[in-house]
Amino acid sequence: MQQMATRQHWINTPQGRLFAQCWSPAERGGAPIVLLHDSLGCVALWRDFPERLAQASGRRVIAYDRLGFGRSDAHPGRLPPSFVEDEARGGFQALCEQLDLSRFVVLGHSVGGGMAVGCAAAHGSACAGLITESAQAFVEVDTLDGIRAAEREFAAPGQLERLRKYHGDKAEWVLRAWVDSWLSEAFSQWNLDRQLPLVRCPLLSLHGDRDEYGSLRHPERITALASGPAQRQVLPDCGHVPHREQPAAVLAAITAFLAQPLTV
Repeated sequence: MQQMATRQHWINTPQGRLFAQCWSPAERGGAPIVLLHDSLGCVALWRDFPERLAQASGRRVIAYDRLGFGRSDAHPGRLPPSFVEDEARGGFQALCEQLDLSRFVVLGHSVGGGMAVGCAAAHGSACAGLITESAQAFVEVDTLDGIRAAEREFAAPGQLERLRKYHGDKAEWVLRAWVDSWLSEAFSQWNLDRQLPLVRCPLLSLHGDRDEYGSLRHPERITALASGPAQRQVLPDCGHVPHREQPAAVLAAITAFLAQPLTV
C-alpha cells in the first residue's frame, strides 16, 4: 500500500469559503479526480472512499464541501432551480482555479453526478474523464417518492441529529435544500438533456439495480445522450450508494475506466 499524504484547503468564493481535502499517493500520475457529493453529503461522508480511490488509481483525489454543506460556509439563501448546472461555474471553478487544476477527472454521486455532467460540459478539454454514480438525469417519480420517504424519516425525533453531526447548525438548511428544491414546481422539468451532448470526454455511468432514488432509465439516458465514448455498468443487488455498499466493485470499475488511453 502506497504512503498517502492528506492536505486541507480553503477555497474562496464571492459567497463564502469552501472546505476541500486532497489525498495524494506518493507515486501518482494522470489527471486528479475531483469528487462531487450528494444532496445531503460532504467530504466527511465520503468516509474512506477518497483514500481508497487514490490508492487504487494512483491519482490525487480531491473532495470539497459545496457552499452550505459540511465545513464550508453557510449558504445565503434558497437554492435556485439552476443549482445543478450552476456548480460548474461556481464552487467547482473556484476550486480548479485555486488548486491550479488545468486538467481533471470529475466523479459525482447522485445530484453530484448531474453537477459532474455540467462540469464536463462547461470545461470541455480540461475534463479528461467523467464518472457518474447513481446520478439523476431528469426528475422521475421514483426520485420524488424516495425524497418524500426520507423527509418523513427525518421528521422523527432525533433523526436530524444524523445531519447535524456533519453539517452542524446548517443541517436544517441542508435537508430543506434537498427536499424543497426537488419537490418544487420550478424544478419539475429539470433534466441534463442540454448538457450531455456537450460531454465529449470518456464517460462511465455506474448505477445500482436497486437504487431507491432512480431507475435504470438514468444511466441509459446519460450514456445515450453524451457525445463522447460512453459506457454504463449496472451493479446487481445494489442501492443508491454503491461506493459504500459495494466499494470493491466500484473501485474496480473506476480503475479499469481510468486505465483506458483516452483518459490519460
